[in-house]
Amino acid sequence: MAHDTPARAGSTRPDGGSYEVTRSEEEWRTQLTPAEYHVLREAGTEAPFVGEYTDNKARGTYSCRACGAPLFESTTKFDSHCGWPSFYSPLAGDSVIYLEDASLGRVRTEVRCATCGGHLGHVFEGEGYGTPTDQRYCINSISVRFAPENA
Repeated sequence: MAHDTPARAGSTRPDGGSYEVTRSEEEWRTQLTPAEYHVLREAGTEAPFVGEYTDNKARGTYSCRACGAPLFESTTKFDSHCGWPSFYSPLAGDSVIYLEDASLGRVRTEVRCATCGGHLGHVFEGEGYGTPTDQRYCINSISVRFAPENA
């Protein structure tokens, strides 16, 4: 299966429906910085160990940087030492969607925001981190915004 980016898929979800938040690519380019656009709309990846949330330990909620939908709670964040923020579970089962990604010559599971389709990162299983789900949601810091618990 060829890998499709959010920019190419537009407002169409993998199930054929439409995302709740839709914009033209020109509107996304206006709203997002070039780096945010590259990751969220072109399925890019930020460099490891440079993201603003990689080492964040504060309590709060991580939301989609493009549309503001809540995605992950800090209580599910853990130190994986992989270079990107890691979570063992999304906030709710329907807050993210999953797509097969064979863009690097091997199959991975891409994670996108279920509200706008923005690329967040990938989820991996069976790596032995000892989390309750045995999953690692490897998320680009630039794809999310953090809101502290008592802000």
